[in-house]
Amino acid sequence: MAAEQLGFDGMPQRLYTCTPSRLNAWLDCPRRYRMTYLDRPSPPKGPPWAHNSLGASVHNALASWWRLPEHERTVEAAGTLVRRGWLTEGYRDAEQSARWRERAREMVERYVARLDPTDEPLGVERTVATRTDRIAVSGRIDRLDVRGAELVVVDYKTGRHVLTSDDARGSLQLALYALAAARVLRRPCRRVELHHLPTGEVAAWDHTDESLQRHLRRAEQIAAEAAAADQGYRDLAHRSATRANPADPVDHTPYNGLFPPRPSALCSWCDFARHCPEGQAAAPRKDPWAALAEPNPPEPEAP
Repeated sequence: MAAEQLGFDGMPQRLYTCTPSRLNAWLDCPRRYRMTYLDRPSPPKGPPWAHNSLGASVHNALASWWRLPEHERTVEAAGTLVRRGWLTEGYRDAEQSARWRERAREMVERYVARLDPTDEPLGVERTVATRTDRIAVSGRIDRLDVRGAELVVVDYKTGRHVLTSDDARGSLQLALYALAAARVLRRPCRRVELHHLPTGEVAAWDHTDESLQRHLRRAEQIAAEAAAADQGYRDLAHRSATRANPADPVDHTPYNGLFPPRPSALCSWCDFARHCPEGQAAAPRKDPWAALAEPNPPEPEAP
């Protein structure tokens, strides 16, 4: 571990405490980052997303399946866990929710049918953490496998996007998980895998020490940018706290230079779009169920 770096004033440099999600939020849009992690109270979000409910339902079922006694880890048990823990937020109506519950049950049962219930993971929903002289990063791994002498990071995916090895190779999140797992558990961890439950495909990448270090340096660069903006936010907040009438609402306009919006097609999916004129202009708001891979409706019969 690198020695602690000293600042010009002789005091230890403050570590930037983060998760991969926080780093990616800064990359996606500094304004959304500010609303998510700094504004208190945080601005009200839009309605929940059905695809998030789907993903959480599947993740929870798989985690619960591995926590069952070994002899109870059956395909049928996995399906039951999906139905029992189904989250309904974000769907258009009860009929759509019920239809997707059955699809989720089927995909989880197909996936579990290919697993060896006796092949115990080292961790399920395992939190790992590590630090350098600049950042303290932590996160929760869906599943941490033991394969021979090495650890393997497994991340479940339920979206409609078809994944490739490039997705696994380029994932900052998975690389940081691998680094943290290796340091916490003192075992090599270079392989990362994205398990796409809708197709059953596995997108994998075997990192080298050099590629993992590149991801770590990238994380530190992102953290440096975000930390500087965070400090600017604290300075402005301190000035705001000394305003003539503390009961007046906080004016966030001065923060815009520190946290500029990054308008793109992703604005359609932003929880805070209602608070961002640039985001609303960049892309129309999607329906909460729009990310679901719904089949095309049948063509009407010819008269």
